[in-house]
Amino acid sequence: MIDTQVDIQENDIFGLSPELLDTLLKDRTLSTDECQVNIFWATDSYASRGEGYQYADQITIDSITGANGNVIVPRALKTRDQQQQRSREMAEVFTPSWICNKQNNLVDNAWFGCEGVFNTEVDNPDGSHFWIVNTEPVAFPEGKTWRDYVNENRLEITCGEAPYLVSRYDTVTGEPIPIEHRIGMLDRKLRVVGENTTTSGEWLKAAQSAYMSIYGYEWQGDNLILAREALLYTFIEYYRAKFGKDPRLKSLLYIANIISWNIWQMDGLKGVIPNSCSDRRIMVYDLFGATETISRCEGCRAHDITKHNGTYALIKDWSAPEAKQIIQFIDLLK
Repeated sequence: MIDTQVDIQENDIFGLSPELLDTLLKDRTLSTDECQVNIFWATDSYASRGEGYQYADQITIDSITGANGNVIVPRALKTRDQQQQRSREMAEVFTPSWICNKQNNLVDNAWFGCEGVFNTEVDNPDGSHFWIVNTEPVAFPEGKTWRDYVNENRLEITCGEAPYLVSRYDTVTGEPIPIEHRIGMLDRKLRVVGENTTTSGEWLKAAQSAYMSIYGYEWQGDNLILAREALLYTFIEYYRAKFGKDPRLKSLLYIANIISWNIWQMDGLKGVIPNSCSDRRIMVYDLFGATETISRCEGCRAHDITKHNGTYALIKDWSAPEAKQIIQFIDLLK
């Protein structure tokens, strides 16, 4: 039985399967068939730990397991000083679950054409907020089916720990949220999957489609790992709630593969791997000798997302034939 606490332990994932954790660390944009490249820290929060924890270092299995198994923790469990430092340096601000719920409800209100499909928001005079879950099976409007909802693409920009996608816990308070009260966009899809499937095979196929339709990008590597782990454990928890047992490792590896493509590291303003743009030295030769000039990244200079010389982030279009079409994220903007 897999433990599913709020602070997911990398040692637990490694103990289950080193390949599983390895997949969650993979940077799909930079990796090739011959060489795996992992996401990198992209933060100085761990630099005091020395070699392997500097801003540009890749996050390796060794750096977050064994005696280092508690290096990465959710923001709510970081010290106040660490939280403030990250807010100053990277404008990191996390959103409470009740606000995520309000905004996700707006999306669903538009899709369903009515309010209160999943829950009803309650705003108290004392300033507290919560929601009352609609426990009736979700009904779909004329012309739309539950499969349409599951397959509808959703993206969380600058996702942090991905509270808009999955709500295992409130990212501000750290309080766990029971599965029946969760409000993330993927949570809602998996609820619909559970209400409309019977067998494990049916559930797995529909759940895989739900994961293929959920996307998110993040700059800082530790947040990205937390987001990927949260999506993996959400899969485990919904399967367990439906069938009373854990999914097979084969299913976990398949979902981890989808997650590693759909939750990726990127500078959202440029569409490239963070810090991959560069100034380039150009030598110009003529009759009088050689002259060195510096060519700035045109995209950075002109603030044009299509003209950067950095490495543009790649994602997968799972709806393409045989799910093999890999595209640049910025192609979606065209």
